[in-house]
Amino acid sequence: MRTVEAPQIRTWDFPRGIASIAVMAAFAAEHGVPADRVLAGSGLAPAALSEPDRQVPAATELVVVRTLVRELAHVPALGVEVGRRYRLSTFGIFGFACVTSPTVREAISLALRYYQLGYGFCIPIVETGDDGMLARVRLDAAPADVARFLVERDIVAMHRVMVDLLGHELAIGRIEFDFPAGDSAERLHEIFGVRPEFGRTQTVFTLDPASLAETLPQANAQTWSLCVAQCADLVQRRTARTGITAQVRALILPGGDTAGIPTPPTFEVVARELGTSPRTLRRRLAEAGTGFRALVDEVRCTLAEEMLTGTPLSVDDIALRLGYAEATPFIHAFKRWNGTTPSAYRRERAH
Repeated sequence: MRTVEAPQIRTWDFPRGIASIAVMAAFAAEHGVPADRVLAGSGLAPAALSEPDRQVPAATELVVVRTLVRELAHVPALGVEVGRRYRLSTFGIFGFACVTSPTVREAISLALRYYQLGYGFCIPIVETGDDGMLARVRLDAAPADVARFLVERDIVAMHRVMVDLLGHELAIGRIEFDFPAGDSAERLHEIFGVRPEFGRTQTVFTLDPASLAETLPQANAQTWSLCVAQCADLVQRRTARTGITAQVRALILPGGDTAGIPTPPTFEVVARELGTSPRTLRRRLAEAGTGFRALVDEVRCTLAEEMLTGTPLSVDDIALRLGYAEATPFIHAFKRWNGTTPSAYRRERAH
């Protein structure tokens, strides 16, 4: 029997810790680019890199990624080399939960369940069966200018973490990329132990059944259970809207039923309602690991899901009620939020 698993969150646009940016800043420093330069435009000061509990929006990490790619364009296989710097310790309690898992298979399943505790922009869809595991790597809606960097960074980081889990090299069955071969081809061959295929229709890699079943050297059932509980608590705390985010979300949410949802207020109107300046509100939301656009999308996603499952409204009607001029941009947005179309979401919930 084959099973398919995917992250519970189907978008890369989630708040994440500062550790990933710290990894990239350290790499940049080794190549002569100081922290203040690689953080330019992100709203972060170098001191923020040493704040372990600091949360940032995904858009902030993308600003740093773009700067890194621009500043270090001369470094061969840049995404690969940066990906090699991610270790289990980079992921905190999430990484510790993986390392104490019973097997590689359990560690992968846990990583998918708590994917939003990581730093990925690629969304892995994992299919397992008697012949092993096949992971399809999606990069939906990520900026094209840094897509290759993100794919190579994330896949190499996944591999690096699995090697840390096992304590020895991990044999990849095959690996394919949906972009042409470049300056990273030989480095990827060296790391994975198999020659990658480029220019394919999708990005995939496979593991054999023996690798999946391998017991992890630091497996510990009691510690694993405690770590998993802490991961669940961390996800709940990160996604709970309290403080300034709760206030902004309350102003975005419409009153009454969903029959005639008004257009969400502008950022400036929300700032005025809260008695603060737009600049201060932007900073406070960034400190909370989110942004105004992300909160608007969150509200729209919640309302869309409610209307799809609780009303007979058509997709066109729902799009209009959410402030879209037509259904197409709403469908694209919904796929970004949930990894599926509104119609498919409604069918799945009805079933």
